[in-house]
Amino acid sequence: MGRNKVPEVTVYFWIIKVLCTTVGETAADLLNEKAGLGLSGVSALMGALLAVVLVVQFRTTAYRAGVYWPAVALISIVGTLISDNLTDTMGVPLETSTTVFAIALAIVFMVWYRRERTLSIHSIDTIGREACYWLAVLFTFALGTAAGDLVSERIDLGYWVSAVLFALAIAAVGLAHFQLGLDAVWSFWIAYVLTRPLGASVGDYLSQPTGHGGVGLGAVVTSALFLTVILGLVVYLAVTRRDVTEQARSARRAA
Repeated sequence: MGRNKVPEVTVYFWIIKVLCTTVGETAADLLNEKAGLGLSGVSALMGALLAVVLVVQFRTTAYRAGVYWPAVALISIVGTLISDNLTDTMGVPLETSTTVFAIALAIVFMVWYRRERTLSIHSIDTIGREACYWLAVLFTFALGTAAGDLVSERIDLGYWVSAVLFALAIAAVGLAHFQLGLDAVWSFWIAYVLTRPLGASVGDYLSQPTGHGGVGLGAVVTSALFLTVILGLVVYLAVTRRDVTEQARSARRAA
């Protein structure tokens, strides 16, 4: 087995994850509406870019912030587009797509556990585990998109209130883990799913017009702002290696 291929779960991890999620929402809208590519064209372009980045990611021998986080940003866009294509192009009800993505994610977890006897992200050090990991990440984004859209359409709380609601749900998961003993692996993946609608709500709140309940920054400004912050944090982590797992450090010292 090699070095762990994913970062340590620190505050930096969650900040960049939410920012990538926000970019996934705003960038998908931007490319679809402003670039005139349509959902199919945007999906093909982003899918191709994601495939290239994942090939590079799989070929690395250890976690590299400059490769890992672009893969997360692109997979957030692709996951959003998969859900949007089902809803907007194929007319699949959100209840159906949410259920399908939940089942797909459960199947990935089941196959992953049966093959590896663990779902821990602290041991993504084989091709099989990494393949399961990225499939799980993809379906968490698709599930989070569909479930978030379903909640927002059914309850219609508005972007800001929705963001607070999902943030409180994540806080509840954290409380259940640290105070009530909820399993760390399941705590992580539940929070991972919930960060998708949280980031989407924040992105919509900042980008949508004031008349629609947003701040009115627009998709271009919002995407550029968050991409700048992501880039700054990724460069910082690449230099300081603050999010390299202890397993990876030990493997590097032993090499």
